[in-house]
Amino acid sequence: MVPRLVRIAGPAILLLTALAALLASLAYGGGADAPLLVDPGAVVRYGLPIAKLFVNLGGAGAIGALVLVCFALDSAKPEFGRALDVAAGAAAVWTVASAFTGFYTFLTVLQQPIRFDDAFGDVLAGFLTGTELGQAWLATTLVAAGVTVLCFAVRNQTVLVFVTAFAVVGLLPMTLQGHRGGTAQHDSATSALFLHILFAGIWLGGLVTLAILKPLLDKGRLGVVLARYSTLALVCFVVVAASGYLSAEIRVDNLGNLLTPYGILVLVKTASLLALGLFGAMQRRYFIARMHRSAGSGRGIFWWIIAAELGFMGIASGVAAALAKTATPVPEVAASDLADPTPAELLTGSPLPPPVSFERLFTLWNFDLIWILICAFGIFFYLAGVWRLRKRGDAWPVHRTVLWVLGMLLLFYVTNGGVNVYERFLFSQHMLAHMVLGMAVPVLLVPGAPITLALRAIAKRADGSRGPREWIMLLVHSRPFTILANPLVAAGLFAASLWVFYYTPVFSWATTNHLGHEWMVVHFLLTGYLFVSVLIGIDPSPQRPPYPVRLLILLATMAFHAFFGLALMSGSGLLLADWYGAMGWDTGVTALQDQQAGGGIAWSVGEIPTVALAIAVAIMWSRSDDRESKRYDRKADRDGDAELDAYNAMLAERARRG
Repeated sequence: MVPRLVRIAGPAILLLTALAALLASLAYGGGADAPLLVDPGAVVRYGLPIAKLFVNLGGAGAIGALVLVCFALDSAKPEFGRALDVAAGAAAVWTVASAFTGFYTFLTVLQQPIRFDDAFGDVLAGFLTGTELGQAWLATTLVAAGVTVLCFAVRNQTVLVFVTAFAVVGLLPMTLQGHRGGTAQHDSATSALFLHILFAGIWLGGLVTLAILKPLLDKGRLGVVLARYSTLALVCFVVVAASGYLSAEIRVDNLGNLLTPYGILVLVKTASLLALGLFGAMQRRYFIARMHRSAGSGRGIFWWIIAAELGFMGIASGVAAALAKTATPVPEVAASDLADPTPAELLTGSPLPPPVSFERLFTLWNFDLIWILICAFGIFFYLAGVWRLRKRGDAWPVHRTVLWVLGMLLLFYVTNGGVNVYERFLFSQHMLAHMVLGMAVPVLLVPGAPITLALRAIAKRADGSRGPREWIMLLVHSRPFTILANPLVAAGLFAASLWVFYYTPVFSWATTNHLGHEWMVVHFLLTGYLFVSVLIGIDPSPQRPPYPVRLLILLATMAFHAFFGLALMSGSGLLLADWYGAMGWDTGVTALQDQQAGGGIAWSVGEIPTVALAIAVAIMWSRSDDRESKRYDRKADRDGDAELDAYNAMLAERARRG
């Protein structure tokens, strides 16, 4: 009875502790204090952070439940439908709370008294459709409403992946709200905030969903689902800890500021996170293992742990909502607020770095947390897969592991090192990043055969759920993948995207917008990986062209690529003149000369991976011929060279008739 009561009260514990932590944190940090000039009223001052808290909880519940649906639950069991009901209910809360947040934000920013006339409605509509802040909350509300409807209407597992991705998109406008650090650190703060909200939501929402699903899970099933959730929670803990540290470092800056109200609240949130990590360790090391051994033994104590964990999550959520309204020790200074901003500061928010040199390319850093985590997890899970194969006695070539790790390290450098420092200011460095991402990194990653490794190392699911292995198999055999893996399509995407990217507004968006920059990195990496995979791929593919065709595709694509580089080298028109041409460099090199140097990089740097690809294709072709010869020799040994005898007999018959 007591464990059942705790289980039912779990979501209530989360909500009550979150509200209590929010109110206490607002009182301590002054986040809801009346402003000195115009006071929007206590209802608005407290209503806004409370509404944001429900936005966070609703979004977390929806995304956490959807992630469990996609990766942990059996589509043939009632648990699947119940989790979707949880996602729909949480998304409905997310929708209403987002609408209230947008309304309270409007009242706060424009200082409008509530009226019931057309003029008030016109001002509100103008705020929601004509300002960046209003558009952000309107978009969040519409996405959340769409997720609510889709969770009721969709039951197909594959389609639900896209519903989950759509829900994640709904978090993007939220990352533009609250504290994002000073202008110079805007991009880092935005990435950290997005990662923090997303993975905290998966962690929290998944736990709430498990608490609600418990009556539908028998003893054996409970341990299986908990083990899968525990793996997700461990990844979430790492990401939340890393993103939380970066956010605190940007806004607190030094240890002395930890004694400010904002710093104290950060410490409280950190303590809650550490407690949650301890509970997660207890789940993995004791309770889940005990359930598998004893068919559900210890479940009562486990659900008390769940209740306590939800309580600490409530504290962390409440404090996080209050932090968004609490003044930071480090003021957020926009470039327009500087006494004498430079052109580079007005454009990028950061001053010009020192002139580029070979040494500075390897000593200056501009870290991007998203790609740090991608590279770290990429190396970790690859090595974990190799270790699992070796543990059960299966071999895995060492050179594949070495190439994969080198590829990930090169990806880490180009997204965080000196190239990433300069690529916003110099076209040549942007082009260098493009060449490395699109050609050099894939040449190292593709021979690592990550899909083959995953299919061999990840256990096959026996129930109706889909784990990583099942999703990979579905992707490899899907119609879109078959189209993209077509050699002509892959080569066309790789070559044509050069012209489409640089000679359309996409280039401006990718250069001036942080989201566009992240998309650019993904695009270059994926198109390059797809092209290289067609040529030297080891992983399963629906189409694998003959080796002569591969060489022709390589030569034709690289000729197209070289023509693009030569066009930049000889061109007299400056791409993105209002950006690269207005940085204010005083090095004696004009923006046009730097662009022409970028064309030289596109033409010359791309030749090195091209030669490597040609050599690799030639070696694979030779080995294929050797294997075919050995296969023929074995066949001849088995049948006494019957095929050769038949061929000789045919020639003899023709000679006789002639």
